[in-house]
Amino acid sequence: MQRLSTSVGHPPAALSTPHQAVHALYHLHHGWLQGWLRRQLGCSHDAADIAQDVFMRLLARQNPVEPREPRAFLSTIARGLVIERWRRRELERAWLETLAALPEAEAPTTESRLIFLETLTEIDRMLDGLKPAVRTAFLLAQLDGLTCPQIAQQLGVSLATVERHIAKALRACYTLRYGH
Repeated sequence: MQRLSTSVGHPPAALSTPHQAVHALYHLHHGWLQGWLRRQLGCSHDAADIAQDVFMRLLARQNPVEPREPRAFLSTIARGLVIERWRRRELERAWLETLAALPEAEAPTTESRLIFLETLTEIDRMLDGLKPAVRTAFLLAQLDGLTCPQIAQQLGVSLATVERHIAKALRACYTLRYGH
């Protein structure tokens, strides 16, 4: 992120109110956040990337950001981004292992590999956004091939609840695919 600065350390007057708040947070806490991330991750490059991503995420928000505990607020966002990064790396590792097990003639092109990995990442993000019960019901149906009555029995909930959970997950998939 390009550091916003003025001679006295105040945000430029041309910045909108939400951007002024982010500028103030950046100015006061970026160094601390990057150092905190470096200690957590043991890698200054990852720490710098994630610190930048935190502030980029804040800039993308519609509403002004003025937390009472700015460091706790920033570290919470950073933790989420660290988890996303670890999950993405785990997905990449699993995908590369899958590719390595394929016969060379069946291996997808480099472009197809990247598209598939991005799709997996989007699906993972969508699943993570579901309530745990909804996600569990959906995964039991999709990955384990269980029927709704079997899922209801396994989870100890009603058949109608399982059907609502799966419908909610399918709507999330539809939204992911078609954006509606």
